[in-house]
Amino acid sequence: MATPQFMPAQHPSLRSLAALLLLALMWGLSIPVTKLGLQSLPPLTLTALRFAIAMPILLPFAFGKRWVPWRRMPRIAALGVLGIGVGQVAQTYGVVGTSASVGTIVSATIPLFVVVFAAVRLRQPVSAWQKAGLLTAFAGIALVALDTDTSTFSGSSAAGIAWMLLSSIAIAFYYVWGVELTREYGTTALAAWSTFFGFLALLPWAVWETQHVQFAVTAEGLVSAAYLGIVVTVAGLFMWLNLLRTVPARMAASVQYLQPIIGVAVSAAIFGDRLGLLFAAGVVLVLAGLALTMSRTR
Repeated sequence: MATPQFMPAQHPSLRSLAALLLLALMWGLSIPVTKLGLQSLPPLTLTALRFAIAMPILLPFAFGKRWVPWRRMPRIAALGVLGIGVGQVAQTYGVVGTSASVGTIVSATIPLFVVVFAAVRLRQPVSAWQKAGLLTAFAGIALVALDTDTSTFSGSSAAGIAWMLLSSIAIAFYYVWGVELTREYGTTALAAWSTFFGFLALLPWAVWETQHVQFAVTAEGLVSAAYLGIVVTVAGLFMWLNLLRTVPARMAASVQYLQPIIGVAVSAAIFGDRLGLLFAAGVVLVLAGLALTMSRTR
C-alpha cells in the first residue's frame, strides 16, 4: 500500500537525508554569515535588507488557498513585529556583541523556550526528562558565558548574550503563539504576512540608521543579506515544510542538533574561534539538554 503524501515515510530516502543535511548546513551558517555581513553593514540595515530581499518571494504565498481575513491581521501584525522587529533584530545585535561561536550556541536555545511556552500557551505537559533537559541546557549556557579566557569568547559581552537570549525568547514566542493561525491558514501564509508587517515596522528604524551611521555597502554585505533572505528565510522554510512531509518528525528535528555544531565549526574556520574547556563543556550540555527537551516534543 502506497504511503499517503501527507504521511512521512518510515524509511526516508537518501534524497530526504541529503536534504536534511543541507538544511542543517544552510541554517548552521546563519550566525557566521550574519557576522560577516555586520563587518560592513550596521545591524538594522542588514536585517531590513535581508527581509527586503525575502519579501518579493514570500508575498505571493500570502494569497494562497485559504484567505486570511482582515480581522486576523492585527494579531498577525503583532506576531510579525515580535518575530522580526524584536526576535531577528535582537539576534543581529546579539551577533554584534558575541563571537560567532557563542552566538550560535545561545541561539540554539530557541527550541527550549518553545517547550516552555508550549506548556504555558498550549497546555502541553512537560515531562521530567524535558525539565532535566532545560536545566542541563541552561547550565551549558552559563558555562559558555563564563568562558572568558579563550579566543572563542573574544569580542563577546554579557549584553551580547542577553540580546541573543532575548531573540530566542521572542522567536519561540512567535512560533508558539502562531500555532493556531498556522493551523487555520497555513505556515506559508502566516510567514508571508507576518514577515511583511515585521518588515514594515523595521523599515523606518533602518532608514534612520542609514542617516546616522556611517557605513559602506560592500559585496560581502550584500551577499550576506541575500544569503540570509533567500537561503535561510525562504528556501529554509520550504525545505523544512517538505521534510516534515517526507521524514519522521524526530528525524527532522535532528536539524536542531546539527545546526549549532555546524555553526561552531564554520566559525572556527572563518574567524579562528577556538574552543576552551568551559566552552566545549557548555556546548555538550546545551546539545544534551536540547536532545532531552525535544525527546517527547510534538
